[in-house]
Amino acid sequence: MTAPPGRGPARRGAARASTAVHTLRAGDRLPSVSAVPRPSAPPARRRAPARRRPRPSARAARRRLACRLLTLALCLAAGLAAAAPPAAAEPTVAELEQQIDAAWKQLEPVIEQHNRTRVELAARRKRAAELARRIGPLERQVDAALVQVGQLAALAYKGGTVSALNSVLNSGSPTEFSQRLGVLEQYARRQEQRISGVARLRQQLADQKAPLDRMIAELSRTEAQLAARAKQIDAEIARLGRLRLAAYGNTESTGALRPVPCPVSYPGGRAGTAVRFACAQIGKPYGWGSAGPGAYDCSGLTMAAWARAGVRLPHNAAAQRGAVPSVSRAELRPGDLVFYYGDLHHVAMYAGRYNGTDWIVHAAQAGEPLTMRTMDDGNIHSYGRPG
Repeated sequence: MTAPPGRGPARRGAARASTAVHTLRAGDRLPSVSAVPRPSAPPARRRAPARRRPRPSARAARRRLACRLLTLALCLAAGLAAAAPPAAAEPTVAELEQQIDAAWKQLEPVIEQHNRTRVELAARRKRAAELARRIGPLERQVDAALVQVGQLAALAYKGGTVSALNSVLNSGSPTEFSQRLGVLEQYARRQEQRISGVARLRQQLADQKAPLDRMIAELSRTEAQLAARAKQIDAEIARLGRLRLAAYGNTESTGALRPVPCPVSYPGGRAGTAVRFACAQIGKPYGWGSAGPGAYDCSGLTMAAWARAGVRLPHNAAAQRGAVPSVSRAELRPGDLVFYYGDLHHVAMYAGRYNGTDWIVHAAQAGEPLTMRTMDDGNIHSYGRPG
């Protein structure tokens, strides 16, 4: 049976409190607040003492420091790599060929100038030697005359001339004296003329030799400069060889060295001898300043070819141009010379016309063997015919 509203534990608790109050009589003192028992508070929980972390060892500290440094280095490397410009692309074969051709156009004139200087130096030294041979006998005559003059001077110093003159003047009749005096005068005049004539001729030849000596000294200095430059030429040729190796590897870039018959037709005579010799050298290496038999440069090949036919040419393309008469393109025949560029620093030998195309045989440049090519591949200057 449930308790009705207003009854239950709460109502009974309030009745007991009222009964307790009514039991206090008048004059009783109320208990103090402090005497009223308070509910005891739950005991405070003690905080557990903090556990001390173990101190890291020195090895662990060094390991963490190394990791941090490594991380920093990797970040810096990544930043530098991002900031660095992209690497340049490797040059193509066409670009390498352009570099080689441009460098060779600057180098070949230097080589041909070297050849010209050597030719001029040899010719002028030959002239100097010839003049020295001409001057030699005259110098000996002048030396002999000067010895005689010295002997006369020594004799005069000792008084011998005076005594001889007295003996001549004091002997014989006046007529004999007059005749002997005339003979002495003629002798003295001839001696004087002879000495002065030899000295004058010697001076003339010395005057002619002086500018030649200066010229030879200048050429010798130039030869020394070119000898020093030869090392630069060799270094440049080696550089071109490395470029060519980078472009083509160990294979040749020109394909067949003899793509058509060489010569295309045989002209006979000296020209036939020269062109057959030139064609026989195809495949041999280029060698600057060389005229065979193992290597050739451009003017060295044409010089050696025509020398086989008995015609002498200088070892220089421009000098060869000046040494041979000109012909027109329509008059070309195998063995003729084809000159290139405005400064005439390249020469080739005409090999003939094949299927409407003109061909030459030549020593092209360092690193390439002697070969044939079409004549119009370069800037033609003119044509010449030796012999």
